Amino acid sequence: MMLNCDLGESFGAWTMPVDEEIMVYIDQANIACGFHAGDPVTMKNAIALAISHDVTIGAHPSYPDLQGFGRRSMAMKPDELSACLQYQIAAIDGLAKMQNSKVSYVKPHGALYNDLMKDVALRRTVMTAVYEAGKGELALMIQAHPEHAALRAQAEDIGIPLLFEAFSDRRYTDDGYLVSRTKPNAVLSDSDALAQAETLMDEGVIISESGKRLALQVDTLCVHGDSPGAIAIAENIRLALTRRKLGEKHHYGSNNE
Repeated sequence: MMLNCDLGESFGAWTMPVDEEIMVYIDQANIACGFHAGDPVTMKNAIALAISHDVTIGAHPSYPDLQGFGRRSMAMKPDELSACLQYQIAAIDGLAKMQNSKVSYVKPHGALYNDLMKDVALRRTVMTAVYEAGKGELALMIQAHPEHAALRAQAEDIGIPLLFEAFSDRRYTDDGYLVSRTKPNAVLSDSDALAQAETLMDEGVIISESGKRLALQVDTLCVHGDSPGAIAIAENIRLALTRRKLGEKHHYGSNNE
């Protein structure tokens, strides 16, 4: 299981200072592409940080909603949304190639991420845009969900690989989606985020807001760079992942001594 973070979200005079501190703990950096946050200098610097820490680079595009931080749904025609996403992907990938690197996957941001999980037609538009942008070589990171088979089938039909993501710092509804940020306790505290991550590592489940156990297939865990205590959450999850990895190696070795 990998650890990822949404970052590169400074913009002009608005600074999100977590990028450098959190990069040492993560495997994947979801870098904002300028439409909800981020600017060319921030994007370029985030790419350089990711390269220096051997962190995989992902594009983090959104609806064109800079004022709302990409957290407001927008009604866009398929061709408009497709071009909007490909513009953002091309920008971050172009900056990465200038530093002899590349974008390996795409993770939609905010409202777009949540909307595509519930709308089959919108999800097809996003998947097709990602396929066209990467000629089938870019993976799409979307939310791990109990109905993962349908999501995987749709992606296979279009021809893109999926990365299933779970959230350490967000509360889940009983039907496997994220509790809206407009509701109380939608974002978890440091200790609750670590507990949720450890339950997922050990049991493969998320506990929903009413206590329901949701079995998920997860490739990567997310920490939001703008969450309170993001750095501490990432550090603690990295330690937990490392302990389990070392424990597995020790167990394997003891059986072969």
